Amino acid sequence: MHHSSYLAPSLDKPQLNIILSLSLLTDVSRSIIYEGRKTWQISFPLGGIGTGCIGLAGNGRLIDWEIFNRPNKGGLNGFSHFAIKAESDGKVLDARILNGDLPPPYSGELSKPPFQSFGFGPPRGYMTGFPHFKKTKFEGGFPIAKISFEDDDFPGEVEMIAFNPFIPLNDRDSSIPAAFFEVKIRNTSDKRIVYTVCLSMKNPLPSGTTNMYCEMGDIKFIKLGSKTFREDYLNYGNLTIATDAVDVSYQEYWYRGSWFDELAVYWRDFSSPGRLRNRCYSESKPNVKDHCSLATHFQVNPGCEGSVRFIISWYFPNCFNYWNPEEGGKVKTWKNYYATIFKDSTEVAVYGLKNWDRLYGETLEFKEALFSSTLPSFVIDAISANISILKTPTVLRLEDGSLYGFEGCHPSSGCCEGSCMHVWNYAVTTAFLFPSLERSMLDLYFKYCQNEDGKLSFRLQLPLGRGLWKFPHAAVDGQFGCVIRAYRFWKISGDTSWLKSVWSNIRKAIEYAWAETNEDMWDLNKDGVIEGRQHHTLDMELFGPNSWLTGFYLAALKAGAEVARHLGEVDKAEEYLEMFEKGRKWVDQNLFNGEYYYQLVDLNDKSILERFKQVDDKVVDTYWDDEHGEIKYQIGEGCEIDQVVAQWHANISGLGEIFDKSKVRKALEAIYKYNFKKDLRKFANPCRIFSLNDEAGVVICEWPKGRRKPVIPIPYAEETMNGFEYAVASHMIQEGLIEQGLEIVKAIRDRYDGEKRNPWNEIECGSNYARSMASYALLVALSGFEFDSAKEYVGFNPRINENDRFRCFWSLESGWGVFESDKSQVLIQVKHGELRVRRLKLPFLRKRKIESILVDGRNVGFKEGDEEITLDNTYSVCGGLAIRLSTDNLS
Repeated sequence: MHHSSYLAPSLDKPQLNIILSLSLLTDVSRSIIYEGRKTWQISFPLGGIGTGCIGLAGNGRLIDWEIFNRPNKGGLNGFSHFAIKAESDGKVLDARILNGDLPPPYSGELSKPPFQSFGFGPPRGYMTGFPHFKKTKFEGGFPIAKISFEDDDFPGEVEMIAFNPFIPLNDRDSSIPAAFFEVKIRNTSDKRIVYTVCLSMKNPLPSGTTNMYCEMGDIKFIKLGSKTFREDYLNYGNLTIATDAVDVSYQEYWYRGSWFDELAVYWRDFSSPGRLRNRCYSESKPNVKDHCSLATHFQVNPGCEGSVRFIISWYFPNCFNYWNPEEGGKVKTWKNYYATIFKDSTEVAVYGLKNWDRLYGETLEFKEALFSSTLPSFVIDAISANISILKTPTVLRLEDGSLYGFEGCHPSSGCCEGSCMHVWNYAVTTAFLFPSLERSMLDLYFKYCQNEDGKLSFRLQLPLGRGLWKFPHAAVDGQFGCVIRAYRFWKISGDTSWLKSVWSNIRKAIEYAWAETNEDMWDLNKDGVIEGRQHHTLDMELFGPNSWLTGFYLAALKAGAEVARHLGEVDKAEEYLEMFEKGRKWVDQNLFNGEYYYQLVDLNDKSILERFKQVDDKVVDTYWDDEHGEIKYQIGEGCEIDQVVAQWHANISGLGEIFDKSKVRKALEAIYKYNFKKDLRKFANPCRIFSLNDEAGVVICEWPKGRRKPVIPIPYAEETMNGFEYAVASHMIQEGLIEQGLEIVKAIRDRYDGEKRNPWNEIECGSNYARSMASYALLVALSGFEFDSAKEYVGFNPRINENDRFRCFWSLESGWGVFESDKSQVLIQVKHGELRVRRLKLPFLRKRKIESILVDGRNVGFKEGDEEITLDNTYSVCGGLAIRLSTDNLS
């Protein structure tokens, strides 16, 4: 039961070169192990994309039952748990809950009902009052968790593996509403032991509950439902607990009583020798939440191992807009995507068990492809941990499978609705791992959020067709970010027919900048610079030119020019390109102070606001600080974290330079110098607190000594927000500031160490915050990954270990796999799908002599150019493309 894992060292700045050498470790199970206090905050999400999830705590408890179409942080489902028993010769050797110690505090919780709250001890639903295991180890390499349980009094080594299928490009099997568990036991005694593993669960439905045991071939299950609700009711739903074990016993109902009766009788039944005896009640009882148990029994000889599989599946098909309901009228509902695939939770469980080997195998293949990377372990940790956001209630899948996202989660509701454009701009993970879901989000924007004049309302309203969000401003970064994302999807997919279908939307979105109907007056003179009132992701508006938001505009103009040229609209391409060049030149000449880009605004000029009074009579009241004679919520001379983020987007998408390259590097150096705080003890932060004490982080905006800081600066200026930090860190890596970028990444993940915060819940405006999916860009940056599927082109240029062994994961719409290089060869492995390729760009081979190129084992012809290798034909690579290198270097 040994698992080779890698515990990330605690390294500070002077040891960053050591980090680079440590990245040579290539164990395919380099998951981080959490023990002791480092398990206290863990909640590992188990569920499908858009299905909700159940949290697996660091000690093995089932927590955060978020399966009812909304968040439910801290929510329990009665006494739901796993338990284990060992028997020999008809005697019970040991029985205990499959949990570790409960972390403190132990006085109780303030938010619970009377007689169950603070002053009454931990909730009984934690099951911590029963025998449990003394020691646990949590190995968390998303999407697979492993917990090992140890106790000297239990005759066996116990391990739980928990997962939900996560298979890039296969969004259907990655959207199963279920949690998968396998419990393995090695008999460490000298006698034959019969082990029992039991899953107990409460029926959470409001009334009329029914628990029914059934068998379907080799599968045994208990279905938990209700006789009260029709299939179209909002409360309609059911759950199933199931196993494919050969030998089972069960209780459809626990004993009904008062006080502590049900738990007392349950434990007596379970901890006694032998099997569970069924208990059945013919009628449901008001105000009683019935539990059921499904137990598996198997015999294990000394020194041998046995295992059993369980699935918890759920089915709550009917959704409605509870967070922002329409006024008046009947509540409109829609179906969960999973309800169009499965008819109930039992069908889900049966599918999961019958396809377990394939689903787990492909999930494991992805995990190993990702974790076998030679990148630093904390980088893979950052990437993998935030992939989990797709498995949380932050994400919904609509009836047709389209992706919809909140920004994050409140404890019991979604936070900040509408697939918010300026937040989801950063979610690079979705674009590469599930491009079809990224496309679905863009399709919804263009169909439901865009006015005739091109203005994009940056929050999509549900139910679909409800109308536009009633907010007067488009967001500059959201508006033009959609253009960049559409361009990026085209590059990832090569789908020119889709590009043609949305070209008019893209064109309108760009040209809204100078539309007469644009009351924010972004670029009425078409000079390539945004000058008017500029709403943005920090929730207020800037007045005056700045590289941050103009950068998005410039990138959109450049992307639009390339698309127009590809589609044969040469005049339109030249128009956009001329504006791009003009704007770029102006920004570089007028908004760079020698160290970084800033905002050009006279903070004392009230007339800047007054020009917008005709369309907004509250603009002066909102933005003018009469006491200090200043415009509020501006950057001014500050060094802002996103000042060159448009270049980050451009680098990922293959758009080329947006700003002067040398100035971009200087700006990033300034952000590292001024914004990156290595110790926050002496830093004053009036905003939300996402890092503190000795923790390090990059603040949103800083004003170096000698630079004027507004009395009331841009909102959130003093905060450290993970998604912004990942973007700037990966951008630093793109521009050659590798050690600085890695130091920032490590600082973020040190904050999410399992003791202080949950490693699988990076917070910003709520839990499981979507912007943190910017972390996937670290993989793109460190591998130097380039792509253009329309032109059948792919490239790699490793940023670390380029002269030694390098290995990393890659993904495009057609397939995914592993890139690997060493001194003798370069290999692009395709693990899933295919890779269509004609041209390769591998700059790190510039001084190496290529002996041969093989595609799926067959030699192919090729021609070497200064920058690229051109194959003699277009090939669909299904297994691998190998480039064999000579031992002789080119002169």
